[in-house]
Amino acid sequence: MWPRIDGLRTLDLGTPGELRDRLNALVLSGAKRATTGLLESDYRAEGEDPESVGERLVLIGSEGEPIAQVAVEWVEIVPFRSVTWHFARAEGEGCTSLAHWREVHLAYWRSVGHTVADDTDVVCVRFGLVVPAS
Repeated sequence: MWPRIDGLRTLDLGTPGELRDRLNALVLSGAKRATTGLLESDYRAEGEDPESVGERLVLIGSEGEPIAQVAVEWVEIVPFRSVTWHFARAEGEGCTSLAHWREVHLAYWRSVGHTVADDTDVVCVRFGLVVPAS
C-alpha cells in the first residue's frame, strides 16, 4: 500500500535523492505533467488501483515530505510499446524522441530490478499542479 498524507495517496517520482529532486523540480516548474508506472509492480504488487481522473495526490520529496498536490487529469493503461510521443513529451524530462524516452525508462526500470517488454502494461498518468506545499 502506498503511504497516505492527510488521506491522499502519495506520488513518489523516481528514486529518492538526485533523481527525485530533479523530477519534483520539473513538476514545480510546470515542465513535467505526466508520469508512467508499471501496472504489475507499481500498482498490483502494492495493492493499489491506478489513479482516477480528479484524484488528488501528494507529491513527496526524498525524505517523504510533502512538496505539492497534483490533480490527475487523464489515466490510460497501455502496453509499453503503445505509449505515444505526445504522452512521453508531457513527462518533461528532456527526452528528444520516443526512442530516447523508451531507452531512459527501460534503463530506469532495469536499475530498480524490473524487466519491461513491449507488451508490459504501463499506467500513463497526466496531472496538473494544484498547490505547492507551504
